[in-house]
Amino acid sequence: MFRLPGPTFTSLHDMADMGQTARSIGKRVDRTFAFIDLSGFTTFMDTEGDGPSVDVIIGFRAVVRRIAGDRGVRVAKFLGDGAMLVGVEPEPLVETVVEIEACIDAAGSVLPLRAGIARGWVLLIEGEDHIGDAVNLASRLCDMAQPHEVLAPASMVSDLLVNTGHEGLGPHQINGFAESIDLVRLVSPEEFY
Repeated sequence: MFRLPGPTFTSLHDMADMGQTARSIGKRVDRTFAFIDLSGFTTFMDTEGDGPSVDVIIGFRAVVRRIAGDRGVRVAKFLGDGAMLVGVEPEPLVETVVEIEACIDAAGSVLPLRAGIARGWVLLIEGEDHIGDAVNLASRLCDMAQPHEVLAPASMVSDLLVNTGHEGLGPHQINGFAESIDLVRLVSPEEFY
């Protein structure tokens, strides 16, 4: 029998360990997350076909990359007709999402954007994956959002959001969270005034 040189593992934990401690693999960080999604993409793809669907995705991704890059916000990953964004500071990420929504709307996109944003301490694993309530809340708020709507906890509103308005929506029960959360709808300044 041929054996490869190297360690023999008896469990997934042994494979993951390989001389690293949990502290070197994961640590707590304060981050802001956004999930953005093109509303109605599945139906659009079913009715319009692959070609127009790919065109919409290419345009969407170009807008997201340009605006996020200009504001120093990381595109963590594209998720088909959506994306997950990560920011170290909340203000650039919020303004990025609001600008992306306004840009897609102004371009006359056949599919409107919806988004959810949340901030909090999460576990950063291996420098690239985030685990925690803030990630889950941003995702759930995106799912709740209507077309053209950007939802966030009211706690995210600050005087530093000089390019973003907000409308209070009151407390909402969010799936997976024991306490209700006060929400706001974030809007571009043109929409707010």
